[in-house]
Amino acid sequence: MTKVDCDPTGKVGFAGATVTARSASLQTPAAVLAAADGDGPEAAGDGAVGDDDAATVADPPPPNIDPIAQRSNATTATSTAATTARRRQYTDAGSGPTGCRSPLMRHTIAPWGSAPFRPCHHHTVTETLTGPTRAWFERNARELPWRTDPDPWGVLVSEVMLAQTPVARVEPVWREWMTRWPAPADLAAATPADALRAWGRLGYPRRALRLHASATAIVTTHGGRVPSTYEDLRALPGVGDYTAGAVISFAYGGRAVVLDVNVRRLLTRVLDGIAAPPGHVTAAERKRAEALLPASGAAEWAIASMELGAVICTARNPRCQDCPLAQQCLWLARGRPGLGQRTTKRQTYQGTDRQARGRIMAALRESETPVSRENLDALWHAPDQLSRALDGLVLDGLVDPVGPNTYALPTGTVQPARG
Repeated sequence: MTKVDCDPTGKVGFAGATVTARSASLQTPAAVLAAADGDGPEAAGDGAVGDDDAATVADPPPPNIDPIAQRSNATTATSTAATTARRRQYTDAGSGPTGCRSPLMRHTIAPWGSAPFRPCHHHTVTETLTGPTRAWFERNARELPWRTDPDPWGVLVSEVMLAQTPVARVEPVWREWMTRWPAPADLAAATPADALRAWGRLGYPRRALRLHASATAIVTTHGGRVPSTYEDLRALPGVGDYTAGAVISFAYGGRAVVLDVNVRRLLTRVLDGIAAPPGHVTAAERKRAEALLPASGAAEWAIASMELGAVICTARNPRCQDCPLAQQCLWLARGRPGLGQRTTKRQTYQGTDRQARGRIMAALRESETPVSRENLDALWHAPDQLSRALDGLVLDGLVDPVGPNTYALPTGTVQPARG
């Protein structure tokens, strides 16, 4: 492994020699963005970087030369002065993490492999990430109703709704829910059918049943107050690692790992130089996220990193020019490889069982009385598929058979499966 020293000019020292960031496949952010915008000589159209930039790294030093020994022998007389000058630069630029202006920070580069992120010699990884991100959030945070007065119940409801649905669709439904059921006891006193009707067309309606079951558990087990510990939150129906961490952090200001897809994408790009994280949270991701938690201000870092991933470091159209971490993002330095490439197969909806289930649920939500099987059959062109969809809804607790060939939304206590 060979050390590459950071330099604010965008060049890197390589065992006594100097190679540009471009030839090392680690470009300065300005060069990458100029190429993406089509303003510079590197432009390749549609935000792409030239093929020669896609996956190249600097040639390693000759194998018969020990880079460490060479550096030690060649620079003994000047190393102290150079180090002092670099530190003075960081100090002059600012004493905190935002003062470090090196475009590449300090990376350890495997000659023919990917380069994991390392901090510069002056700051820790946590400092270089959390400081700029939190400062950016203070200036750019969206005004969302569940943030204005972060009540634990409101935060829990918002996180369940936001799990698979965009903010724009969630906000009006969240407001209606909190007006109608401002506390867990209010929702617990309602029926599952009430919750499903209020859920409307947010999709994945089992989440409504889980919220109703969680409200009931909060009333019966926690005296109507949303619990504040990870173990108690995880025991609620349908509450997983992410939701538990989000409630602890956003509602109670506690120190917890909050890893949603936005945070995972941000960290994967900045630290690993890869466009997208794996399909599911890995043990390594969680361990790294825990290590990155600052000693103080962990809750602020959690919400700020999530906002940065959701608004700036988006999956398809990242606004790298506006990102506070652009100067230390390994993915940007590499030329944003893999941007626009899908790592998962796009799910279709038209003609699927999901669409059939949606038709059934819409009919039952709109009816105050049970609906006959004959009327349900008229909703769908394929009888076998409709039967399969209806059976699945009954199994999931979303529909109750209430008579001979008649169906309705559930009115009794429902305990949906965890997930």
